[in-house]
Amino acid sequence: MDKAFILDRVNDYLAKEKDQAFSDEVRSLLKKGDEVELEDRFYKDLEFGTGGLRGIVGGGYNRMNSFVVGRATQGLCDYLKEQYGQARLSACIAHDSRRMSREFALATALVFAANGIIAYLFPSLRPTPELSFAVRKLGCATGVVVTASHNPPQYNGYKAYWNDGSQVIPPHDAGIIAKVQAAQTIHTMNEAEAKAKGLLVVLDSTVDDAYVAMVKSKILRPALIKKGASAVKIVYTPLHGTGAMLFERIMGELGLSVFTVPEQREPDGAFPTVSFPNPEEPAALKMAIDLGTKLKADVVMANDPDADRLGIAVPTRDGSFTLVTGNQLGTLHLDYILLSLFEQGRMPPNPVCIKSIVTTDFQAAIAAKYKVECWECLTGFKWIADLMRKIERENKNFVYGTEESYGYLVETEVRDKDGISAAAMTAEMTLYWRSKGKSLLNRLDELYTEFGYYEEKGINKYFEGSSGMSIMAGIMAEYRKSQPQVLGGIPIVKIRDLSILKAWAPLSPKERKNVELPESDVLQWRLADGTLVTVRPSGTEPKIKFYILCRTAIEAGGLETARSKTREKIDTIGADIRKVIG
Repeated sequence: MDKAFILDRVNDYLAKEKDQAFSDEVRSLLKKGDEVELEDRFYKDLEFGTGGLRGIVGGGYNRMNSFVVGRATQGLCDYLKEQYGQARLSACIAHDSRRMSREFALATALVFAANGIIAYLFPSLRPTPELSFAVRKLGCATGVVVTASHNPPQYNGYKAYWNDGSQVIPPHDAGIIAKVQAAQTIHTMNEAEAKAKGLLVVLDSTVDDAYVAMVKSKILRPALIKKGASAVKIVYTPLHGTGAMLFERIMGELGLSVFTVPEQREPDGAFPTVSFPNPEEPAALKMAIDLGTKLKADVVMANDPDADRLGIAVPTRDGSFTLVTGNQLGTLHLDYILLSLFEQGRMPPNPVCIKSIVTTDFQAAIAAKYKVECWECLTGFKWIADLMRKIERENKNFVYGTEESYGYLVETEVRDKDGISAAAMTAEMTLYWRSKGKSLLNRLDELYTEFGYYEEKGINKYFEGSSGMSIMAGIMAEYRKSQPQVLGGIPIVKIRDLSILKAWAPLSPKERKNVELPESDVLQWRLADGTLVTVRPSGTEPKIKFYILCRTAIEAGGLETARSKTREKIDTIGADIRKVIG
């Protein structure tokens, strides 16, 4: 990349960054002549992806720092004023436990205040789903949560929310980006002045209390909980994040016994006991599983640092614990919710569940059993929230939403994935099946026997640095130039390309049908046996992601034979994928 271009951007940034720690970082790199690091920090600006801004904390336009956060907020303010005119506006701001999260949250609030927008700031860290809830409850025009979710410690991020508590989607995201890029002056003000003028309001416990009451109200069998809650033993870890306060309070008020991993209970942005604070990673749950084994827990639960995701592990017959995947837990939730609503005669009219296009087809099969529509959307919970708006417009009723990456939503009061309410539902579900003499694994096997064996696998490949984006773009371009005909020895019978919103059969490429989804850089291949393979670049990380979703009918060999056949098929397809990505 042109050195002069990078140097110009470096000097431009140094003239604008008011936080000396970040500007000193960049000056140190200049002094050392570290051209590689400078290029990585300045070759592009951080952009809104499926999760808003997200990047490594540090000086530079391609980093999370005071200037980038302030510019993003100023652009958001400018866009809000364009949309709302002279209306009196408010915003809600929350943050997680990461490095600089409180500082970035306060800086965000003070930019809102300086622009005449009342900023409601939580007094300390709070889960992301509570921010979504608060936006709706307080009637805010927007919301921001400072978090990098489950990314490594060096990352932080900034997620923007619209007035219904959902993450920003088109056209608002493009409109905000345009305003961010056009912002020449970042308006801010002193904290004391903002408070004195009523433009900065630090929230009390009112929103917490309302959120807790809402989560508890979603319990489907309160009599069962009241009678048997004390018999269920839960081991929990917030992975050094935001979840413990609300998780422990809600479970305690429901009468459930919770044992939190002491080494991981307190917030710590360095995440000292885990490599990745991600409940999708088996290693992240190791300490919780060890404690669960020792205490003979009924279920082990883990939230990611901003508590919007939930991972669980459950005991097997021999007393060891096995991890439950996001697809499996989402399927168990949907089965339990629909079964309960049906048995209680509470199934609402025109019920709809939502899943992402890379989430197991198992859920669609279960929904069909109960005559529930199953809608699909792009990856990212903002698209589930978008369909929730459509459900409301069409006078239908939302019953559940999920995506495979450990995101679940059981309520309408929040418009983002909620790892706290999902945990409460999981505890109730565990108790219910225990009352029937079954474990969650027993119930899963029953569902497999009824609907066929489903298994899914993800394959990720990281491409760091300024060349990473072009490498991923090249992979996608090559697939589109020369579509594969088979994967794992199985013919491809349907291709769906969401970049052009078309679907077709390889043998009839000119007979193309329209796809009713937003445009996205996604390719999907449906194989002759029903397997679905999807590839897309991540919207929040420098990686390309493949999803393999398989199903095998239960035949003479029974469930174990179907399980074996499915895993062999997944391995063979995965081998073909790795020939392309290495």
